[in-house]
Amino acid sequence: MRNILIGFVCLCIYSCDLSQKSSKIVFADNPVIAHRGAWKAKNLPENSIAALKHAIELNCAGSEFDVRMTKDNVLIVTHDADYNDLIIEEKTYEELAKIKLPNGEKLPTLRDYIVAGMINNNSTGLVCEIKPSKIEGRNKIMADATVALVKELKAEPYISYYISFSYEIIKRIKELDANAKVMYLDGSKNPEKLKTDSIDGLDYYFTIFKKHPEWISDSKKLGLKLNAWTVNKTEDIDWLLANEFDYITTNEPELVLERLVKSPIKENYKLVWSDEFSNKGKPDTLKWGYEIGLIRNQEQQYYTNSLKNSRIENGNLIIESHKEDIKNESFEAADIKDWRKNKAIANYTSASLTTKGLAEWTYGRIDIRAKLPKGVGLWPAFWMLGKNWEEKGWPNCGEIDIMEHVGYNPDSIFGTIHTKAFNHMLGTQKGKDAFVAEPYEKFHTYSLVWTPDHMDFLLDDVIYNHIKNEKKTEDEWPFDQDFHLKINVAVGGMLGGRHGIDDTAFPNQMLIDYVRVFQKENY
Repeated sequence: MRNILIGFVCLCIYSCDLSQKSSKIVFADNPVIAHRGAWKAKNLPENSIAALKHAIELNCAGSEFDVRMTKDNVLIVTHDADYNDLIIEEKTYEELAKIKLPNGEKLPTLRDYIVAGMINNNSTGLVCEIKPSKIEGRNKIMADATVALVKELKAEPYISYYISFSYEIIKRIKELDANAKVMYLDGSKNPEKLKTDSIDGLDYYFTIFKKHPEWISDSKKLGLKLNAWTVNKTEDIDWLLANEFDYITTNEPELVLERLVKSPIKENYKLVWSDEFSNKGKPDTLKWGYEIGLIRNQEQQYYTNSLKNSRIENGNLIIESHKEDIKNESFEAADIKDWRKNKAIANYTSASLTTKGLAEWTYGRIDIRAKLPKGVGLWPAFWMLGKNWEEKGWPNCGEIDIMEHVGYNPDSIFGTIHTKAFNHMLGTQKGKDAFVAEPYEKFHTYSLVWTPDHMDFLLDDVIYNHIKNEKKTEDEWPFDQDFHLKINVAVGGMLGGRHGIDDTAFPNQMLIDYVRVFQKENY
């Protein structure tokens, strides 16, 4: 009778456990894959069941974990090849399990981990990474054992993807289960090769995609899934969201969820043009042209196309200004009125890049992340001119100053429009300033949201200037046409030079991390 009672109690406990497992799982509609679980914010052990449960609590689309095999062929969940200085493939599970995780958990077996991931979970997929072994034949053993265990537990609906750095392992999983979804981690194979081999997607380190941006569009055309790892910085997360990656593997799931809410894609914007400045040397000539010479506003710098003044290094576009003499190729005579032609020598050099003739837009959102140059007399700007500038001239063509800064006012930036009716020559320009903290030490994002009805100027996603279209005439609103973008650092000039030029500020650099242009389909 006692044995029957014990059996009944055990059956009830097991039935209760089964009842907590979701009868149906629909993966959350977000791109967040918690890397080794959601461990960081709560200081949980990586690859712990506690970290998995927290990923489920956050409603992440997936929670990634790492699988290895012990000497006695027990599949366990842990990342490194050693566990507390014990080589996993040289020790039995019993030996390894004597040492608990920092939170008191027992080192989880794959069985324990999957079962835990099936309880009270209706939205978070299990992303199973099988770590390759250096022992011949062991990769196949691990793949076979993993798939067999998943089938035994009837956990197939919970496994969103199998991933591995071993092509042998993911191809073997496909052989064992044609319905299993697999992604490759190594980053060495192009989308066409993966498609040919029936691999479901690319799960590459995010810089691989910056080096091969064509793989993003190629993958989408081929119907392959895109995941990038391990992405923890806001600017990188924003880039992946802008490019509509299916998944983002991160140690900061909370941050990705936060950035998702603020991403332009949530407002139905699509990324239509961008430069992440991932290469080296000169800027991309398919995206940028140069202004050369003495150009406007009585500015003292001579714009060049020299690498000394503009180049790409370490993921940034650098615009570098110098105090140096340079021959003015437009010089005619000292006694003529045109200031552009009456100086034989200019005393400063800098760069002004433009998309004129290469890329122009009507309406949209433009984001530019940059660190500004420091020095009295400097005048960095991100701004736009209307396509009909040569036909109608300034200010009739319209000007949009996404961001201007002057070195004599070190804690402010300006967002302004100029038109025939509203411009600084009349003192009627529509502009506002905003406080910017540490513009020379930190990167900030300067943005324009431009619609048929209004313009918003933003600093780090916060609107500081809102300008309505009064819907009068083109004199007030010449902004229903294509505009091109300019990025430059001026020296002196009518605005920048009001307090002189500090020659000790040279050389100096403006760093631009990226430029991104978004548009809506209905504009």
